[in-house]
Amino acid sequence: MSLFGTTSGFGTGGTSMFGSTTTDNHNPMKDIEVTSSPDDSIGCLSFSPPTLPGNFLIAGSWANDVRCWEVQDNGQTIPKAQQMHTGPVLDVCWSDDGSKVFTASCDKTAKMWDLNSNQAIQIAQHDAPVKTIHWIKAPNYSCVMTGSWDKTLKFWDTRSSNPMMVLQLPERCYCADVIYPMAVVATAERGLIVYQLENQPSEFRRIESPLKHQHRCVAIFKDKQNKPTGFALGSIEGRVAIHYINPPNPAKDNFTFKCHRSNGTNTSAPQDIYAVNGIAFHPVHGTLATVGSDGRFSFWDKDARTKLKTSEQLDQPISACCFNHNGNIFAYASSYDWSKVRIPRPALGALRQQSRGFLDGLWGFITAFGQSPAHRKCPRSVSGYRLPCPWVQKDGQAGGADALGE
Repeated sequence: MSLFGTTSGFGTGGTSMFGSTTTDNHNPMKDIEVTSSPDDSIGCLSFSPPTLPGNFLIAGSWANDVRCWEVQDNGQTIPKAQQMHTGPVLDVCWSDDGSKVFTASCDKTAKMWDLNSNQAIQIAQHDAPVKTIHWIKAPNYSCVMTGSWDKTLKFWDTRSSNPMMVLQLPERCYCADVIYPMAVVATAERGLIVYQLENQPSEFRRIESPLKHQHRCVAIFKDKQNKPTGFALGSIEGRVAIHYINPPNPAKDNFTFKCHRSNGTNTSAPQDIYAVNGIAFHPVHGTLATVGSDGRFSFWDKDARTKLKTSEQLDQPISACCFNHNGNIFAYASSYDWSKVRIPRPALGALRQQSRGFLDGLWGFITAFGQSPAHRKCPRSVSGYRLPCPWVQKDGQAGGADALGE
C-alpha cells in the first residue's frame, strides 16, 4: 500500500485544521484538532521536510503507536496510516527526502517506517528505553542517531544491525537536537554535550549547564547565514536558557529567562512553576515557541529578548510542539504528562538514603514508565494554529511585549 496514494487510514473522514465551530473546554482557542488522535498521551510531533510535497504530521504516543496525517492546503486533516511499537513512542523524526520516518521507543528499539510501502523494520537496539532519534545527512555519510537511558549515543547505518559508532554519555539521555554539522545532547544530572558531525561524529565540548534543574528539552537555532550557532534549553523549573556556542561576549549574549509560571488567583501564594515540555524555532523568523505543563504555549523573540504572545490556558499540559517547514502551521499536543504526579508517603526512614540524583531523576522515570489508568480518561488531541501571525515575526512585537531576563 502506498501511503501517499490513499485517502483512508486509521480514522474516517477529515477535519479542517484552520476553522471550526466546535467548542470544548480542553480547546479554549478553538484551534482545530486532527482526526483520530492517539488513545493515550502524545510525546512527540514532527512535520515533514520541504522535500516532500504538502504537509504531513507525525505523532508518537504512549499508546505505543505512531500516526501520520496529511494536512491539506484547505486545512483538512486526513489520517493516512499508523505503525506500532511494543512500548511508548518517545521521539520521531523524518529522513531528509521525506520517504521515511524514524521512531524511538521505551521498548528499547528504534524503527524505520517506509512510508511508500507502509512497512516498518527495526534498525536499532539499546539496553534501555530509546529517548531521542535524529536523522543525520552529511556529505560523506547518512545515519540515524539514537540516545538512550543506557547512557550511550549510537549511530546507525539503516542497512546494518550493528551501530557504526557508539559514544558513551555521562548519564541517561533526556533530550537532543541535530542540525548538521552540530548535535546537542542533554542528560540526567544536568549534563550537556555538544558534538560536531563533520567527517564523523565526535565530542566537541562539554558545557556547564546554565540551568539549575533537570533538563527537559533542547532545540538548536541558526544564525543569519543559516548555520547552527547555539541552542535553547528548557528545564522542569519553568526556565529556558539561550546559549551560543562561540559568542563574542558570553556573559552578555548567553542568558536565561523564566516562563510557564503563574501566581494563580492568590497573589500572596507561592508561585506555580511548570515544566517546559518543548521548544521549537520558527524556520523563517527565528522566533521560538515554548510549551509547558501549565497548558499554554508562548512565542518569544530571543534577539530582542521579549515575549510576543501567550495562548489561553488549556485544561491539560501541552506535551509537544512543532512548526511545519515554512512556518505557516504550528502544531501542539495536549495530553497528560505526569507533571502533577504525587509520591506516596514513604515508610518511616525510607527516604533517608535516597540521593538527590534519585529525586532529580524521578521525573524522567515516571515519564518513561509511569502509567495510570486514570489519566487515560483525559482528552488527548493534536491541534493546529494557523500562521503566519504578526506576533511570530520579529517586527510584530509592538504593544504588550514583555522583556525577558532572570
